[in-house]
Amino acid sequence: MDTSDRRGFFRQTLGRALREVAERTEERVVTRRYLRPPGAIPEMGFLAACTRCGACIDVCPVHAVLKAPAVAGFAAGTPFLDPKIQACVVCTDIPCARACPTGALVVPPGGWAEIRLGSLELDPDRCITFHGSACGVCARACPVGDTALALDASGRPVLKPEGCVGCGVCVTACVTLPSSLHLQTLPR
Repeated sequence: MDTSDRRGFFRQTLGRALREVAERTEERVVTRRYLRPPGAIPEMGFLAACTRCGACIDVCPVHAVLKAPAVAGFAAGTPFLDPKIQACVVCTDIPCARACPTGALVVPPGGWAEIRLGSLELDPDRCITFHGSACGVCARACPVGDTALALDASGRPVLKPEGCVGCGVCVTACVTLPSSLHLQTLPR
């Protein structure tokens, strides 16, 4: 085996082993996944980089960015979103990420086209359109539009994951209690 081949083999093997160790460490350290503000870097890096300064919280025009409570362990004091309280409204200039002085939040070059805050799920058993009532509030409220959430010919919501940024506006707008829509955190 050539020396450069051996180096490549060891680099690749070591890289794979380090990624696995990082993933297992993250599973032990991060017990609850929070829905992070736009531009959040992967969770372990986010927890390390975030100084809990609150700059992102202060600049949010709709007060959607909240501070994790003390019971959040390592995540205490870090910014998160809870669409049940107030959804992110997909500000064009992403002020929360622009305000971050540490790089825990960054504005991606492609803006919102590169951001996925969460993954939207619909509970058809709860949604009133599946029980014969007209609604469509979720689709009309969506700041991204029908590239993320549309209505089919019968007036039922159709989720389009490829266009959804996971802001949670539809979750907040839903007329059912609890909401027929749920936002899941993404693995990071």
